[in-house]
Amino acid sequence: MSYAENLWLFFILLFGIIIVPGMDMLFVLANALTGGGNRGLAATGGIMTGGMVHTLNGAVGVGLLVHFMPILYNPLLVAGAVYMAYIGLTLIRSSIKVGQDGPAGSRSAWKAFRQGLVICLINPKAYLFVFAVYPQFLKPAYGPIWMQAAIMGLMTVATQFAVYGGLAVSAGRSRNLLVANPRATIFAGRAAGLLLVVVSVLTAWHGLKAA
Repeated sequence: MSYAENLWLFFILLFGIIIVPGMDMLFVLANALTGGGNRGLAATGGIMTGGMVHTLNGAVGVGLLVHFMPILYNPLLVAGAVYMAYIGLTLIRSSIKVGQDGPAGSRSAWKAFRQGLVICLINPKAYLFVFAVYPQFLKPAYGPIWMQAAIMGLMTVATQFAVYGGLAVSAGRSRNLLVANPRATIFAGRAAGLLLVVVSVLTAWHGLKAA
């Protein structure tokens, strides 16, 4: 297999992982619907930064951390679920009102960025992807490992931006329809929060069941 074929195969696997709805996608959607496209993009930026960290882990930790993964996986799964449930409950309890200047419930794009980063870093799906897939594509025959990891990292953040960023912009535009209807806005925010809680409960349940 040539290096180009190797990268194409990696991209197919990467796209398949990112496009499947999960914690990252729901978080971006919730922020875009309740805070507009800009906050959705800020959340996407946090997730992209987390993707870079995962790539670094894959480059320096393949073979070392994978030894400890069976021990760390279930606690990581539950921790991620608890954090997501906290964010979801915050949305459910809030009465978000959207005006022309932005959402009154939460105006901080920086907070969305920080939370997006944390969510990506504690997302077990990302760790499983790194430790299950990276060893198959980081090969000395294709050149320096750090250079291969850098290329794979750029592919990761570009794909995240295309998928999550596109979702954020689309949802942000839909949000404009809610400006004149405060009740619909509150419902959208609480529905997004409920989705996050449901996903969190299912995630924790699978983790505890596996334990």
